[in-house]
Amino acid sequence: MPRLAMTLFVGLCAYVGGLTSTWLFSGGSSAVAQNASPEQFGSLEPLRLSERFEQVARKVSPAVVAIEAVKPTIKDGKNRSMDDSGSGVLVKIPGRSGVFALTNNHVIGKADPSRITVNLADGRLLKPTRVWTDPETDIALLKLAEDLVVPTVQLGDSARMRVGQWVLAFGSPFGLNQTVTHGIISARERGQVSLGSTIRIKEFLQTDAAINPGSSGGPLVNLEGEVIGINTAIASPSGSNSGIAFSIPANLIKKITGQLLDHGKVQRGYLGVQLSPGFESSEATRLGLNSVQGALVDEVHADTPAAQAGLQRSDVILELDGIPLRNENDFINRISNLPPGQKVRLKIWRNKTAREIEAVVGDWNQAETRFKR
Repeated sequence: MPRLAMTLFVGLCAYVGGLTSTWLFSGGSSAVAQNASPEQFGSLEPLRLSERFEQVARKVSPAVVAIEAVKPTIKDGKNRSMDDSGSGVLVKIPGRSGVFALTNNHVIGKADPSRITVNLADGRLLKPTRVWTDPETDIALLKLAEDLVVPTVQLGDSARMRVGQWVLAFGSPFGLNQTVTHGIISARERGQVSLGSTIRIKEFLQTDAAINPGSSGGPLVNLEGEVIGINTAIASPSGSNSGIAFSIPANLIKKITGQLLDHGKVQRGYLGVQLSPGFESSEATRLGLNSVQGALVDEVHADTPAAQAGLQRSDVILELDGIPLRNENDFINRISNLPPGQKVRLKIWRNKTAREIEAVVGDWNQAETRFKR
């Protein structure tokens, strides 16, 4: 997968301050459209598509919220507070009672629930009763009052989304609540994106729907009105929309929120390697490979599963349990999805020769305690 040109400014799209302020690092289609044959494209007249956009906007907008948070920060060596804002969407989670608001971790940061305000579409202001966050994926889940009666929307199946399908993005760019924009899915499984933040589990949907500061946490929806992503970041030379935006896919959101609700945290696997952020064709050629694929090892941490398995610096990890790896982000995501203690087979490239080794997956949370960022 080609890497994003890093001449662009890549950042998270929460919004700080008013319209004149600068912003900081806080912050599937219808059945006809999905399955249309070339002969059926004539049925997608602009008027009918416009009507579908309008239907989806009417369905989803009442469940879109603006979120404000007063977050602790340190400035000039002193404890301060910072006002931040973003967007969110109201959902119900199967098997759970009550209503939840989905948003980004970078929108609410480490704010106490009492310092977070959820602004409903009908003007009501609510405080969450409990908050769960996962900084690694930038997902935050806010529990609202148990007896709350509000419109909600459903999380869809992001795996069904295809490049070229229409989507609508909802949010509060620059504090302009209930804004709706449209575009298409531009790419899937975007992970080669440096966000300059703590987000390390990345498999974004890319869209050209207009997303700007303040849209963070707002939903990306298909033409059935299902949430298929949560808008998180933009790539731009100016800090505003330039047609490249990234959303956390709904299927990842389902997995993360399920673990947060069940265990209070997310269980992840790790091996203990530092991977090269970019594996270029020149490096692949130098190592004797005829294609740019896999994850290039920059460093192996001592006393980790990777060290115990015998991984070495300059190894290229080509396969995980017989499945080829696209790049280092693919490897990180797939290892993190495994439970600690599971054995895996790694096909590696070393000294211009392929070989296999076996490793035992470690516990990411324990590693975090040891390797403080």
